[in-house]
Amino acid sequence: MTEAEEVRRFWGDLGLPGLLDLHVHFLPPPIERAVWREFDNGGELIGRDWPILYRQAAEERVELLRSFGVRRFPTLPYAHKPGAAEFLNAWSREFAAGVPEALWTATFFPEPEAASYVARLVADGVRVFKVHSQVGAFHVDDPLLDEVWATIADAGLPVVAHVGSGPVGTAYTGPEATARLLRRHPGLQLVIAHLGAPESAEFIELAETYDHVHLDTSMALAPFFTGGDPLSADMVARLGRLQERVVYGSDFPTLPFRYADQLGWLADLGLGEDWLRDVCWNNARRLLGI
Repeated sequence: MTEAEEVRRFWGDLGLPGLLDLHVHFLPPPIERAVWREFDNGGELIGRDWPILYRQAAEERVELLRSFGVRRFPTLPYAHKPGAAEFLNAWSREFAAGVPEALWTATFFPEPEAASYVARLVADGVRVFKVHSQVGAFHVDDPLLDEVWATIADAGLPVVAHVGSGPVGTAYTGPEATARLLRRHPGLQLVIAHLGAPESAEFIELAETYDHVHLDTSMALAPFFTGGDPLSADMVARLGRLQERVVYGSDFPTLPFRYADQLGWLADLGLGEDWLRDVCWNNARRLLGI
C-alpha cells in the first residue's frame, strides 16, 4: 500500500471527504532554501539533525497533498525580520491564486507599518495569519502589534502561532506572552502550533480558559519532536474535552517521518472516531468558514 493509499484509507474509514491540514508550509523558493539549510545544518533554532523527507519541487508537493486527499491547506509564511512580511504576503497571495486548495495566508512583524498592511490584508480577504515568535525573536504582545491584534480579533480570522519552546526555546517562547496577549484580546482566534510543545499543559490551560483558542497537533505527538515523552493521560483527557478546538496539522513538508505516521499517532490517543472527525475536518471547516 502506498502512503497516499494509507492516508486516504484513514479519512475514508472515518467517513470524511478528505483532510483539512492547518499546518502546511509553502514559501518563496529563496527563503524556502534558506529554511531548509537551517534544518540540514541543525541550526541554533533546530537543535538536532532534522532530515526533511518531502523535498520535491512545490508543484510536486501540491500534487502529493492532493493524492493524500488534503482538501485545503494554508501556506504559513512567517516574517523573521523587519520588512520581510510584505514580500512574503505578496508571494503567498499569488501562490494561493494559482492553487485552488491553498488558503491565502499572511504574516506580520512588530514594525510601525504592520497595522496598515494587516488592515489592507483583512480588507482584501486574507484567510489565515501566521506568526513565529521563536524565529522572529519577538514577544507576541509587543506594543507595536496591539493594533494588529485588535484588527484581526475584530475580523475573527485565525492566527497560527508558533509560541511554544519546541524545538529549542528562546527568551521569546513559552506561554507567558501569549497569556498576556489573550488577557488584552480575549476574542482572538489563536491556533497554537504543535500543541504548544513542550509547554503543552500550559497552552491547553489557555484553551480551557479562552473559548476561541485552538490547538494544532503538528509534530506534537511525534517522538522525534517530544524526545520520546508521550502526552500524559491527564493531557490526553483534557484534549478529549477540548474536542471542538483541536485541529489537525502536519508541518508538511519539513517532516523527518512520513505524513501518514501522524494520523496513526492521533488515532493512538484513543479518543474515538467522533473526536478524530472533528479534529481532521469539522473544527477547521468551522474555524475557516469553509
